[in-house]
Amino acid sequence: MSTGAAMVDAVIGVDIGTQSTKAVLVAADGAILGQASRAYAPDTPRPNWAEQHAGVWLAAVEQAVAEVAQMAAAEVKAICVSSLYGGSGIPVDSAIEPLHPCLIWMDRRAEAQVTWVERTVDVERLRAVTGNGVNSYYGFTKMLWLREERPEVWGRTAYLLPPNAWVIHRLTGQLAVDHCSAGNIGGVYDIAARGWSGEMLDGLGIPRRMMPERLVQSTDIVGGLLSSVAARLGLPNGVPVVAGGVDAAIATYAAGVTEPGEQVAMIGTSMCWGTIAPAADASLGLVSMPYVVNGGRDLYVFGGASTAGACVSWFREQFCQAEMAAGRERGTDPHVLLEQAAAAIAPGSDGLVFLPYLMGERSPIWDGDASGAFIGLNLFHTRAHLYRAVLEGVAYALRHNMEAISGARLSERLIVVGGAARSDVWMQTIADVTGFAVWTIREDVEAALGAARLGAIGVGLIGVEDRDAWITLVERAVPERGAAARLEAGYRVYAGLYPQLRGSMHALSAMRGQGERQQLR
Repeated sequence: MSTGAAMVDAVIGVDIGTQSTKAVLVAADGAILGQASRAYAPDTPRPNWAEQHAGVWLAAVEQAVAEVAQMAAAEVKAICVSSLYGGSGIPVDSAIEPLHPCLIWMDRRAEAQVTWVERTVDVERLRAVTGNGVNSYYGFTKMLWLREERPEVWGRTAYLLPPNAWVIHRLTGQLAVDHCSAGNIGGVYDIAARGWSGEMLDGLGIPRRMMPERLVQSTDIVGGLLSSVAARLGLPNGVPVVAGGVDAAIATYAAGVTEPGEQVAMIGTSMCWGTIAPAADASLGLVSMPYVVNGGRDLYVFGGASTAGACVSWFREQFCQAEMAAGRERGTDPHVLLEQAAAAIAPGSDGLVFLPYLMGERSPIWDGDASGAFIGLNLFHTRAHLYRAVLEGVAYALRHNMEAISGARLSERLIVVGGAARSDVWMQTIADVTGFAVWTIREDVEAALGAARLGAIGVGLIGVEDRDAWITLVERAVPERGAAARLEAGYRVYAGLYPQLRGSMHALSAMRGQGERQQLR
């Protein structure tokens, strides 16, 4: 931290993501003073498994925060931590030491536990209490997997903590869970009462003691930086640490969303499309949790694809070695080369449709055994066709979720945040598929910026509605009539494919399971 210039009040926003942790230093007027990130990857030891070690997250947070803390002459008034949806949560012992990797949002190993819940628990009552359904996406089913498959871990578990809550405990020594993260667990949180549901916990056989007693709003201060941590980070002792929440909801707030009907699609590793609503309706097949501002009143209601940017990364790594080599040779991002080739392909990919179900699927089909597919392949098709079809398939999945609440009044613009916003072809495709004008945030920091704003609110630097100085929205694409007509035909094919292919997908999933069991012998 420089001492030669006048100090400005600032906050640090942190976003713990699936593939990286980002930190951003933001002045009280919204000016971005510095950014840092640390990359990593989830562990996928078996098909449909995805887990991460808590220590990887903590190291990334500390390194990124320490880096941005030195980037400007700023007096850091607060730190706020958002995180990916941590699924099961991190099982920790009485000393808050991790006992097992966290089963994250994309993990699908708990299918047997879903069946147990459906046979054992009053599912309609669970839906009414929690505002959410039963699926291996939800953390409470992953908790049950730990109970059944890792009894030695379960027996030592004192708490099951969302990633941001555990990291904040490491920073402050204080234990609390924000309502947004608690609600996203599903199954154990009473969405109307805004608290843990003793009824559901008892029915599921999850000890109430495993849910931390202290529940806080996303803008609440959990505690101050411990002196030992502050020394490592290069920050003063006692800097307030604000609770934060789930990254999708925080990215939505980063886009300035505070009113019902305003809508944001976060397209990174996964895709989350969400809006603000006053009440939950589990019958819609969407996910509900308290919002990160006005959380006692408003809900963040969203639908999501398990893989979005992950589909693009998978396609690039498996099939685009030529573009990757050319990118290295030219010093160019291979995505730019792929984008240029895809731009030359007509919307609709010449009759090719991609189902982006590479890790099962969340809403609206809720099927952990769903699988990806290219439909309509022909010798005529090139790698560029397939790449464009991947982009279109994720856009189709976005629309599929949006149609779940087609009766709601949505704003006329769709704000897109995340890595996908860098792609002009993808933004135009989303506009053509959904029929909405697409806007993006000029400031390329998404959830980390949202976390910074929550931190600034938590210590009184700004108010909830103070957004104009913090973000700049830019219109990126409007629907084009000809392209929209072609993509409408493609979407109709897309929407009809899953019901037709479901049986085959499940049969193939069973075959994968048989192959895995043979390998383990």
